[in-house]
Amino acid sequence: MSGTDTVYDVLGIGNAMMDVLAKVGEGFLSERNLSKGRMTLLDAQSAGKIYADIDPEREVSGGSAANTVAGLASLGADCAFIGKVHDDAFGQAFRRDIGAAGIDFFTEPLLEGPATGRSIVLVTPDAERSMFTYLGAAEHLSVKDIDENIIKSSKIIYMEGYLWEHLESREAVLKACELAHKYKRKTAFTLSDKSCVERYRADLLKLVTEQIDVLFANESELNALFETTDLMDSLDKIKSMVEIAAITRDARGSVVVNGRVKIFVEAEKIENVVDSTGAGDLYAAGFLYGMIQDRSLGTCAMIGGIAASEIISHYGARPEVSLRGFVRNKLLKYGKKA
Repeated sequence: MSGTDTVYDVLGIGNAMMDVLAKVGEGFLSERNLSKGRMTLLDAQSAGKIYADIDPEREVSGGSAANTVAGLASLGADCAFIGKVHDDAFGQAFRRDIGAAGIDFFTEPLLEGPATGRSIVLVTPDAERSMFTYLGAAEHLSVKDIDENIIKSSKIIYMEGYLWEHLESREAVLKACELAHKYKRKTAFTLSDKSCVERYRADLLKLVTEQIDVLFANESELNALFETTDLMDSLDKIKSMVEIAAITRDARGSVVVNGRVKIFVEAEKIENVVDSTGAGDLYAAGFLYGMIQDRSLGTCAMIGGIAASEIISHYGARPEVSLRGFVRNKLLKYGKKA
């Protein structure tokens, strides 16, 4: 099945992962010399050692771009996803979960080689999440997995920065951008992680400048891209590189840059932050949903913040309620058209 009969609002391309979530104390990280608050790549053996020492809260389908399209589907958007899994138990679970979310997923699985990737997400009492990732089969996403017909049938092509960690998936990103521009589709990209930006800064600057229409990042990722600690300096630099940049700032909300216009939007108030996993992914989902609904950029940022607030109120990076209804009620509360 090629997906040519359907017009998608958003096609997500990213690492197809299973998320293993566990609550740990601060000492768990320090005793094992594990980095806090960022994503660390591991080999299968190292991931296995951490896995053996935790009591998983849950094991669910994840991956940054996959979380974003799951959020979009919950908002009512038509979505597809491209990512690589193995035909093992985790891979089959990923395929079932993404299908149950109403997302089309046509990528052929690996029949041999590395297992389906997993991201061990350790959540400390301050709700900070630290990710320890074994990419596995996800590393084998390649140009041949980029379906031209699905690109042609999609309004926005959304890709994650984590794909830059491996040559094959990097080439897949560039192919997707080439096809998107061929068919005059919007390209959207998230920088994903500060350490990833630091490792591939020059390449990512070139990609963003030449290929990307809509950029998502948090404040530290954007500053890392420009090797500064001054957000306003970073915002001034990004304004000429992309059509739209949407930058999240945790409890300080977000700022959207569109040429010479900067729009600052407050964060959605929430009483208890349980787990920050997926907040950026769901902000992107809400923002993109606003875009496909032709909402103002300020309202797009509001919807992004509302979607993120649902995610951080519970464990896991997938919505536990219908985001469509959740967002509608919030917008009506603020006197906005739902």
